[in-house]
Amino acid sequence: MMWTQKEASLLNDLKSQEQICVEKYGEYAQRANDPELKNIFSSIRDNEQQHLQTITDMLNGQMPQPKQGQQQQQKPSDNPPPQGNAVHSPQWQEDNYLCLDALSTEKHVSNTYDVAIFEFRAPAARDALYEIQGAEQRHGEQIYAYMAQNGMQA
Repeated sequence: MMWTQKEASLLNDLKSQEQICVEKYGEYAQRANDPELKNIFSSIRDNEQQHLQTITDMLNGQMPQPKQGQQQQQKPSDNPPPQGNAVHSPQWQEDNYLCLDALSTEKHVSNTYDVAIFEFRAPAARDALYEIQGAEQRHGEQIYAYMAQNGMQA
């Protein structure tokens, strides 16, 4: 597939953002204190790696194939939020910061996909970008649910 200059530019922007997401979620999985949050960030990192591969393939002229079914996202457990001093421990504060930053990243990346979807001529490309945007929104939803479960403010 030959992309217009604008489409190629958008794909390069998306590729850069996905590379940052892969790196950020890898780092955040290591920095998180709560094992559940570590798992969430690791799962999102793996999904972002798939997005990066899709965008890289598109840049190389390969039209993405429709996905068969939706990938299940990890849901936060039903454990009650920590009580007392644990809510404001340095570990909790670090995890809260990581979540706030990740949520901000997801909002930005989802918005970038929203704009890009409208700029592509090929329906298969728009569909692939739309699918990735939906995954980015689910990442944000997953992070927000974790934050709500753990007494964090978004």
